[in-house]
Formats: sequence, structure tokens, C-alpha cells
Amino acid sequence: MLRSLNNLLGSSIQARDGEMGRACNFLFDDETWTVRYVVVETGSWFASRKVLISPAAVGQPDWVERRLPVLLTKEQVRNSPDVDADQPVSRQQEIAMNRYYGWPDYWSLEFITLPEPQTGHPADTGGDAHLRSAREVAGYEVLATDGELGHVEDFIIDDADWFVRYLAVGTGNWFAGHKLLVPTRWVGSVSWPDRRVLLSQPRDKI
Repeated sequence: MLRSLNNLLGSSIQARDGEMGRACNFLFDDETWTVRYVVVETGSWFASRKVLISPAAVGQPDWVERRLPVLLTKEQVRNSPDVDADQPVSRQQEIAMNRYYGWPDYWSLEFITLPEPQTGHPADTGGDAHLRSAREVAGYEVLATDGELGHVEDFIIDDADWFVRYLAVGTGNWFAGHKLLVPTRWVGSVSWPDRRVLLSQPRDKI
């Protein structure tokens, strides 16, 4: 079923031994449009640290009560490799997390190497240039081939595989303020420095 990431923000993250914290962001892969991590604000039990949880560790969500159960204990999270969720995540950090938790490597069919540094990912962090913050991309301008369409307001995922199927785009005045669901397969490219999503289709088709 399709779900809104905006509606998942603030959801309670339930560890095996109690509430771990709240979902405060999501990191997605800009090549495959797949959510790779839930960013969790842990709260006072862990000095308000932010941690990354793979969807592979998420059990069956309670969508009505907005609860995401995770197949982990608080102690496991407390002893996990240190990753600053507010900074670009390096592939080495991802490997360390996956080895610790036993999560599958989503890049297992790729040659493991650090990506070339890009704008917004300083060279000394070794940040994965394809992991993007949903909170950061929200607000990006969306351009059709024949003009401005609107701005990204939300991401619509398939809860079976955490694949981002649609961008929810607020159109503003040109289309009476309606929201449009734009398939991610229509995204031609993204200009990260300019905060623009460039589509491969004209406005009348969308």
C-alpha cells in the first residue's frame, strides 16, 4: 500500500523492550528512489542521540497508531557503531552498521568503493553522494520540460519495499493550488546545488 513519509514523521519507534524514540527523517537513495534508513531521535534514554535504522529491521507497522516496531533492543542500539545522522553517511559507516546488526547490504551487487565527492558532501567525510535527506529535498522546485510545476511537498512510498513511487508536488497558483502525484520514473535529473527536480515530461501530460 502507498504511504506518505510526512505522515510517518513523528511515529513512535518501538524496540523489543520499549519505545526507542520518534522518526524524525528518512534517508533515500537518489539512484533507486528507495528509503535506506529511518532517522530516529532516541530521546532522553540515550542522550537524545539520532540513530539510523534500516527498513530491514522494521516489523509490521501499526499505521493507525503510527508505531513502527523494530527488531532490535535498546542495548543493541546503545552499543551500535557511532554514526552522525546529521552528517553525510560514509560507505564504511554503512558497512560497520550492517556487520553489527546483520542487515543485508543493499549495494552487494556493486563494487564497494567510495563515491566521488559532490556538492554538499565534503571530501573529508567520505559521504555517500547518493543518500539524500527527505527533509532537505522537501521544498525543492519541480520543473517540467515546459516550465515550473511546483515544489516537492511529500514522498509517497510503497510500504512493501520502501520504494518512493511518487513525489507529491504542490502546484501553487498555476493549477489552483492542487497537489499532483508525479511518478519518480519521470524524474530526468536533479540539480542538487540549485535545489531543482527536472522532469522528463511536459505539464499537460502530468
